[in-house]
Amino acid sequence: MIQEIKRNYLEINSLQDLREGNKPSEDYYLSLIDPINFQLNKFFYKNIGKKHKWVDRLDWSEEKWIKYVSSENVQTYVFKYKNDLVGFFELIIHPEKNETEIAYFGILEEYQSKKLGSYLLTEAIKKSFENKVNRVWVHTCSLDHKNALSNYISRGMKIFKKEIVKINL
Repeated sequence: MIQEIKRNYLEINSLQDLREGNKPSEDYYLSLIDPINFQLNKFFYKNIGKKHKWVDRLDWSEEKWIKYVSSENVQTYVFKYKNDLVGFFELIIHPEKNETEIAYFGILEEYQSKKLGSYLLTEAIKKSFENKVNRVWVHTCSLDHKNALSNYISRGMKIFKKEIVKINL
């Protein structure tokens, strides 16, 4: 079935433009996956992505996952509540363009609607700028969580490109 999808590309060019989301309780924390663990990336991709039609990586082999997460330009952060997994984001650093892409970002369904997305996105943007870049960007589409676009805009990101794509679901 062919479906029309609205895709928005957003960017933020300075940490000073960031409007921070509120930090939840001290029981929540963020950590860089180090050493890398492709199984965590794959877990989040499948579990968050199933509701939003993330399909690009479903057929990736273990070798492809390992190669991807092993890249020096890929960083994955995991968000936890005590010892429970809550969400994640993947950053891809593009040194040749002096920018960081927030490639994947999401919160597991059982932790949604708890106002955690604004904090997690704040941290994703802050961590992106730690890479000494001039631009952080992301794209979102009409298949993503209903609050995704408004969260990006609320954090200070601006739409720089819109498109409609047709995909086979």
